Amino acid sequence: MTKLLSLLLFVTTFATAQEITVAAAADMSAALPELVDAYTKKSGQMIKLSFGASGNLTHQIENGAPFDIFFSADEQYPQQLIKDGLASKDTLYRYAVGRLVLWIPNDSPLVLSELGIHALLDPSIKKIAIANPATAPYGRAAEATLRHYGIYDKVSSRLVVGENIAQAAQFVESGNAQAGLIALSHALAPALKDRGRYWRVPLDAYPTLNQAAVVLTRSKQPDAARNFLDFLRTPEATSLLTSYGFSLPAENR
Repeated sequence: MTKLLSLLLFVTTFATAQEITVAAAADMSAALPELVDAYTKKSGQMIKLSFGASGNLTHQIENGAPFDIFFSADEQYPQQLIKDGLASKDTLYRYAVGRLVLWIPNDSPLVLSELGIHALLDPSIKKIAIANPATAPYGRAAEATLRHYGIYDKVSSRLVVGENIAQAAQFVESGNAQAGLIALSHALAPALKDRGRYWRVPLDAYPTLNQAAVVLTRSKQPDAARNFLDFLRTPEATSLLTSYGFSLPAENR
């Protein structure tokens, strides 16, 4: 009996320790590791993270990538996966609304509170970092913003395009761009928080960044994946997300 109990304990521990893999939009690259750390301490569940542009991650899932959960910066991608039978409809959870900001380094003389988006017209701004509009929701938001204010044609030749919003943030962090239209979550992350200033782009300037997560039908551990999504609904998780500038969808309040 003792040996049997030991075996059952081993099997249970092994099952709990089985790693699940999360594919996540790059704007979550600062917040999500903290969420995972908190959840792992509580549950013992190991979670592997893979970040990228939401569109690129969707293509990977469509091509059979072995992810368990998908966090998208645009709800349309998970909805498409549900339509194609690649994600479970009943697990769809809109976990946050993302915000776009204009970021400049501290040594810039520009006064964002006065200039707003028109700071990008200043001659000192040689390069402007954005994410790829073809695959990254924040890239589409950035392009929509520039068109909304009627300055896209004036600055398009100075745009430097990152594969995803995290790479766009890296361009301004490294000084390869003098300004960037990036996620508020990156502006508040340790790498940039004390190195620059930002202006929140008004919400009516770009399509709402409704961010949603979903469990994928190919998941070999759907119960473990669902448990992690349940954790996102807790006050601890939502508090961490809001600390990174995400706002909560109206239906979650």
